[in-house]
Amino acid sequence: MRPIRVLIAKPGLDGHDRGAKVVAAALRDAGMEVIYTGLHQTPEMIATAAVQEDVDVVGLSILSGAHMTLFPRVRQLLNDQGRPDILLTGGGIIPQGDIEVLQERGTGKLFGPGTATADLVDYIKSWATDHLDH
Repeated sequence: MRPIRVLIAKPGLDGHDRGAKVVAAALRDAGMEVIYTGLHQTPEMIATAAVQEDVDVVGLSILSGAHMTLFPRVRQLLNDQGRPDILLTGGGIIPQGDIEVLQERGTGKLFGPGTATADLVDYIKSWATDHLDH
């Protein structure tokens, strides 16, 4: 049984990555393999890295307000590269109405500030149980 592979990315110009690093550490502590791409990633860079690293999950951390552009773009690029099976999830400051629209467009559950890391771990593990052949 291989570990769940997760890519954590900070798309766009947002320079605040403390939350992304906390999430990456929590997922590692939960036994997942985590790749953190660092700051200022383009959607193209994120999708390419996800496919090259053969990840199961992509988590985007977006605080810039560009979530309505970035989540759909990464989803489309993953689909275009033959990986619609990758869970796209993430978090940031995202209004509830936008969360609902993004989920309708193929994004998984999204998390806001102050979410317990255990909630993220549980969500990804539950998704993996239903979607991966471990």
